[in-house]
Amino acid sequence: MDWEAIIDKYCGEDDGDLRHILIVHSRSVAQKALQIVSLHPELNLDRDFIEEAAMLHDIGIIKTDAPGIHCHGTEPYIRHGILGAEMLRSEGLPRHARVCERHTGAGLSKREIEAQDLPLPHRDFLPETLEEQVICYADKFFSKTHLDREKTVEKAERSIAKFGDEGLERFKHWEEIFG
Repeated sequence: MDWEAIIDKYCGEDDGDLRHILIVHSRSVAQKALQIVSLHPELNLDRDFIEEAAMLHDIGIIKTDAPGIHCHGTEPYIRHGILGAEMLRSEGLPRHARVCERHTGAGLSKREIEAQDLPLPHRDFLPETLEEQVICYADKFFSKTHLDREKTVEKAERSIAKFGDEGLERFKHWEEIFG
């Protein structure tokens, strides 16, 4: 599967800065996820899928309104996961689509969506497979505004804690498995 061709399809010629942010961020996430694969052969993780899905997990940002990272779409940024999932399903990639829709935060439960009145369907968007969890975990160490830095575990935890205890508990569980 050619992840770069999919990014090229959705990023227009005028989206050079956005494309750069998307690829650099996604490459950082993929490299961290692949390190986890190498460190934990006992988990029997699908290395090729993890690389592809990590490179595409944020494709939906293209449709969002987040000028600080050169996104000039119309949708709220919080929806980038479900937007990316729609895009990847239309490409015939349902497994990759699940990563898109389940990586926001440390996953989002229906309860969290309703309590925070988020503009998302009222259902669980929680990473279920180990591959989904590895990518979600790796993603928490990288932002799209500071492409040159990897967060420490403590910084990642502080970022997640801002949105509630549920996500923080999931992240800490992943630390025990993948750290």
